[in-house]
Amino acid sequence: MTGNEAAAVSGRAAPGRAASQAGVALDPSVAPPGTRNFRDAGGIPAAHWRADQTRQTLVPTHCCFCGVQCGMYLRVDEHGKVFGVEPRNHDINRSRLCPKGLNAYQQVNHPDRLTAPLIRRSRDEEFREASWEEALDFTVSEVRRIQAEYGRDAFGLLGGASLFSEKTYLVGKFGRVALRTKHVDYNGRLCMVSAAGANKLAFGIDRAGNPFSDILLTDCLLIAGSNVGECFPVMTQYVWGARDRGATLIVVDPRETAIARTADIHVALRSGTDSAFFNAVLNVVVKEGLVDEEFLAARATGWDEVKDAVSAYTPERAAEICGVPAEQVVQVARMFAGAGRAMAWHARGIEHHTQGVENCLSVINLCTATGNLGKPGAGYGTITGQGNGQGGREHGQKSDLLPGGRSINDPAARAWISDFWGIREDDLPQAGTSMMEMVWQMQREEIRGLIGICNNPFVSLPHYAAVKDGYDKLQFHAQFDFFLSETAANAHVVFPVTTWAEDDGVMANAEARVVKHNKAQEPPPGVRTDTWVMCELARRLDTGDKFAFRSSEEVFDELRAASRGSVNDYYGITYERLEQTGGIAWPCPELDHPGTPRLFADGRTYHPDGKVHMQVVEWHEPA
Repeated sequence: MTGNEAAAVSGRAAPGRAASQAGVALDPSVAPPGTRNFRDAGGIPAAHWRADQTRQTLVPTHCCFCGVQCGMYLRVDEHGKVFGVEPRNHDINRSRLCPKGLNAYQQVNHPDRLTAPLIRRSRDEEFREASWEEALDFTVSEVRRIQAEYGRDAFGLLGGASLFSEKTYLVGKFGRVALRTKHVDYNGRLCMVSAAGANKLAFGIDRAGNPFSDILLTDCLLIAGSNVGECFPVMTQYVWGARDRGATLIVVDPRETAIARTADIHVALRSGTDSAFFNAVLNVVVKEGLVDEEFLAARATGWDEVKDAVSAYTPERAAEICGVPAEQVVQVARMFAGAGRAMAWHARGIEHHTQGVENCLSVINLCTATGNLGKPGAGYGTITGQGNGQGGREHGQKSDLLPGGRSINDPAARAWISDFWGIREDDLPQAGTSMMEMVWQMQREEIRGLIGICNNPFVSLPHYAAVKDGYDKLQFHAQFDFFLSETAANAHVVFPVTTWAEDDGVMANAEARVVKHNKAQEPPPGVRTDTWVMCELARRLDTGDKFAFRSSEEVFDELRAASRGSVNDYYGITYERLEQTGGIAWPCPELDHPGTPRLFADGRTYHPDGKVHMQVVEWHEPA
């Protein structure tokens, strides 16, 4: 160690140097590149360190970001402000947090937070701060004007899959009861809807079939279209746990991601060729006699048609389409079908295609044909992206769904929810269109007004020019956000709303485990919850009696009752039970029901006949 290095460590000036009150001057040859100005300004990093948090509270909650939903503690100071985070030994993450979780708290008291409504009557004007009364009244007057002039469906509502489930329930109810429009959808169109469509077709239920913990029991794990190591880092612990006990790993991904580099087989297929590949794998399974005929006979329909269809997808044809060796198709088939217990998980990589539903169905067909469903270590799952990617599509903010995942086109469901909400069935709108279709309708001026909640389409939707054009043609646009996002900056009214740490609520993670997020601090002065804003707008739209909620728990209790008897049954889940258990997987129909972490364990799906409805998939070129 040089004299200068020793001085830097000890805090003493080196011989020949004068220490000043401003700090210890450092020799450029010793200070790391780029750090000299920083260190000269304040001395060595620990020179004046002190602990300024003398009293703190740890609030148990969950990370707001991805579908893993890691348990964490938010650190709250004596003034009631969130200032840090600690991992929590929750059984989802076992004291692990990724960089997203470690930094999530920084948004809460960020200096760029919006703390007053912003308003402008025209996009030619600059925003100005306004009172809540003015912002709410202006929004309601524009809703009334547009609907009076162009019809109810000329006004739309877009929600988000990072909202608590209580708020996603309110988005659906507010759109259909207060706005009385059919145009209600959400940004889950960008992630989970392809998987949802496949799950409903095959199983009659939309969720992963197995908990994360089943990964630890599998003999072969197939991951398709998911960059687990970067997008779901804490989920990697389950992959390594399976590997530690000898499981093989297959990764299907055009890119050599971090997780792909560790796989036994990395299938680097051409993007857009997934269903051709999985059809070819199933072709080999059939030819080599690796099909579970007993399972198929007892628990599936449509197998003969699927078997005929995949006969055309030889390994050689797949090699030509997918750009992978034919031998690799055979290897994957033998490894997956020959394992005692095999699991397949996939994410956006195979879902974000015009053929996304079919891609997911081709994976389901492989799992079904090999009997890998409904058993410990054997099953099928979709890895949700946004924090409430699962819960966000369950209770009514999707254009074709009512609470409990009921179809809005089902006469019995329409009659039931109309009675439950206390409205006339004739006043319940029909199904609307998807989020992207709504943008096109904005371009055509069929939708002339919009409220957006917890989304940023200017960044998230494809084809920015079309999105900007559609939003620019809106006569009125209001956006809920806690920062001035790109989309909010284009609006007429921006409502400043709470972050996840400033309200109570639940989310459902990728396992369909419902977990409780706890309020850690009061929102900044001038900020309101999304729930409060929707209820206030509803009151001004003369439907306040349907939105008289005083807390998130009151909304959740109505959600529970609204879902009762549905496939997505939350009735047996309460805030108190979630606090006691750390999370409950739905369906949970009664207060003494333990929840359903693994589907199909009784041998039945959620179709009336209890069977898997296998679907024929034909590959076609991507759009």
